[in-house]
Amino acid sequence: MNEREVLSNYVYKIVASLVASGVEQVVVSPGSRSTPLAYAFASTKELVVHRQVDERAAGFYALGLAKATAKPVVLLCTSGTAAANYYPAIVEAKYARVPLIVLTADRPHELREVGAPQTINQVRLYGEHVKWSAEFPIPDEAPQTLPYIERHTARAVTIALTAPFGPVHVNIPFREPLVIDFKETLPRTSFVKSFTNNLTPSKQTLTELTSMITQTKNGIIVIGELPLGTDTTALWDFVRELKWPVMIESLSNLRTEVPEDCQVFAITTYDALMKNERFKRNVRPQAVIRFGAQPVSKFLMQFIAQANPHYYIVIDEDPMFRDSTHAVTHFIHALPGEWLAEIELGQMATELAYIEFWKTADLLAADVISKYGESANDEGAYVQLMLENLREGADVFVSSSMPIRDIDTFLPVMNRDVQVFANRGANGIDGVTSTALGFSNGRKERKTYLLIGDLAFLHDANAFIASRYQDCDLTIVVLNNDGGGIFSYLPQAKIEAHYEELFGTPTALTFEQVAKMYDMEYVNVTTKEQFLATVTADKQQSLKLIEVFTNREENVSEHRALWTRINEVIEQWLDML
Repeated sequence: MNEREVLSNYVYKIVASLVASGVEQVVVSPGSRSTPLAYAFASTKELVVHRQVDERAAGFYALGLAKATAKPVVLLCTSGTAAANYYPAIVEAKYARVPLIVLTADRPHELREVGAPQTINQVRLYGEHVKWSAEFPIPDEAPQTLPYIERHTARAVTIALTAPFGPVHVNIPFREPLVIDFKETLPRTSFVKSFTNNLTPSKQTLTELTSMITQTKNGIIVIGELPLGTDTTALWDFVRELKWPVMIESLSNLRTEVPEDCQVFAITTYDALMKNERFKRNVRPQAVIRFGAQPVSKFLMQFIAQANPHYYIVIDEDPMFRDSTHAVTHFIHALPGEWLAEIELGQMATELAYIEFWKTADLLAADVISKYGESANDEGAYVQLMLENLREGADVFVSSSMPIRDIDTFLPVMNRDVQVFANRGANGIDGVTSTALGFSNGRKERKTYLLIGDLAFLHDANAFIASRYQDCDLTIVVLNNDGGGIFSYLPQAKIEAHYEELFGTPTALTFEQVAKMYDMEYVNVTTKEQFLATVTADKQQSLKLIEVFTNREENVSEHRALWTRINEVIEQWLDML
């Protein structure tokens, strides 16, 4: 065989193994050294290939695709700093538990560390931020090479999809020439399938969990962001059996699907309630069971740690379970699932008065929150208006900082098909728009909205380059308060010296020209009436940018007035008991 045939067989064997392992989508950041694989991906009819020339944006775009589909997505780039630009998205994928297959093309060994252009040390480039890393051999005619790369490609996908999901990295060196012979059909693979096990507790674990539950009079359930693809039916059945108050975070996507017979247990205003000391003293739990990630609410996490429950049980698919409070007493290595039905609770010590106490307070706080928009004209009021008027089948992708906190505050229990997603692995504001674009492309049957602040939007302005290479359908709502609004709630805001230059960081930028550059429909909003009309209107273009101008000081004062009003209502209620 000549070099071209060897290279062609090599790259198509990788592609065949990826397809056989269930990969359907690839994101390519074009470059020279990755040419052989880029050609092979583009010529494979079993794959959908997306393009984004900005590698940092491409990484987050792939992350969004994988989050939307709960399937592994391949990410391909050339050598050098291109691979380094994937790092932020890989970090997010690691902590958000999203399956990415990162393929970095590399220079051959003789060009490394000798001053060759576009050459850096890419071996184990991402360190512990990937679940597994490997370097493939240079394409050659050795009989061991193709079976090796086939099985290691299958291994990469299996590891990415083994709980907890996460990114893997394969570094692939190529010598020039880099062109291949296109193949109409993929080569057969000899490796057939990986069988992985479901994570379920042992009988002994279930016995001990049952014992802890049945001995508890006052307990709560906390449900944070759940693993991709979680079937929530078993969770609701568990809530019905247990009859404990359940703190439902917006990112769990359970608030919008609460069964009617479970609504008495559903608590959504916990963040506001946790600001009242008397209330907290009355609801200290003896046991806490948490499913999924730690909640956005810092006040809820502090409450649990301070309450020091006799049992604090975390059910997580990763042995490195998440516990930033260092208060967990028991850990169960499992995914939420049908095994929950095997818990035979029998006679329980649960006090109904405890449930009623929680629910009464929740309804009082929810009533105050529901009236917020009647007088407020800040970001919270716009978020509330948006949530109240979204149609069925809507997804909201939310940026970190204040937008996700406002979603958690203003998303009530509802029976409407609206789901909420965010990058809460590392909680950064980078790459949010790219992730939302990838996410919307992964769920084309639904309507996706992005809720984001002005600084986070600026962080990822290159995201829209992707729209020049494939269809993108997204409505973007930018809450422009000219700076970092979340810092206004922190102690730094009380120190005037250097606050604006270091934390407020105003840019005085607006985004109409960004919309014009990428042929987006643009709407400038200054009133709630305008906002309601435009957020519910059908788009004229596939990309729509709604820029809402707000005031940072007004946002802070209105939010604090809300918390004060809720606190007053709770105090009045407690005085009457």
